[in-house]
Amino acid sequence: MHELSIAQSLLAIVQDESKKHGVSQVTRVHVRIGTLSAIVPEALTFSFEVISERTVAEGAALDIEVVSARGRCDDCNIDFKIDTTLFLCPQCGGIASEIISGKELEITHIEAE
Repeated sequence: MHELSIAQSLLAIVQDESKKHGVSQVTRVHVRIGTLSAIVPEALTFSFEVISERTVAEGAALDIEVVSARGRCDDCNIDFKIDTTLFLCPQCGGIASEIISGKELEITHIEAE
């Protein structure tokens, strides 16, 4: 379960930012996760809840925005939604030349008191 190590990294960032800004209690952490990142949102939420106990982020909600995978076809010059197993252009059947979203893992913002 790699979500635990990801939660630990997120918490480290939250703690560092809290120190920089003199925050004593984080109430909410907003995260964007791409569907190609192989992260299970429920497992990440659970892991974050467990490891944030007795920290500045104890009790903080982890809001997760799941970002759909999108590809780009250079032949057709279109962007299209892809699933996790097929990277084919719906117009010409070619393989996506570029993945333009779906691999995200980022904190977008942190709310605090």
